[in-house]
Amino acid sequence: MAIPDGLDRIDLRGVAAFGHHGLFEHERHDGQMFIADVSVGLDLGPAAREHDLTRSVDYGGLAQAIHDIITGEPVDLIETVALRMVDVALGDPSVQWVSVTVHKPEAPIAVTFSDVAVTIERSKQ
Repeated sequence: MAIPDGLDRIDLRGVAAFGHHGLFEHERHDGQMFIADVSVGLDLGPAAREHDLTRSVDYGGLAQAIHDIITGEPVDLIETVALRMVDVALGDPSVQWVSVTVHKPEAPIAVTFSDVAVTIERSKQ
């Protein structure tokens, strides 16, 4: 899914935090690093013309909310982590579209790999 026509985008990349998500006991006990990339789609014209943050997204607040989800209540799947982030972003009335990618670079995979990630995209339209 691509960003819908007529929307601008704000990208927040590499929000990293230590969390305790995973299916395995050692993941829940020991924890690991998770990294999130978030893109939100909205019309930035009113904010830009009026110099009004309330017509945009406070990306500092969004970054904190994403961080809090990573460090918050443990869940089994990074899919759940990603969906929680999507729900938070879409909770902003200005946001019409969101794409969230959650990276789990230390996932318990038996072969050499550089990253595993889940991406969820949703739109209010």
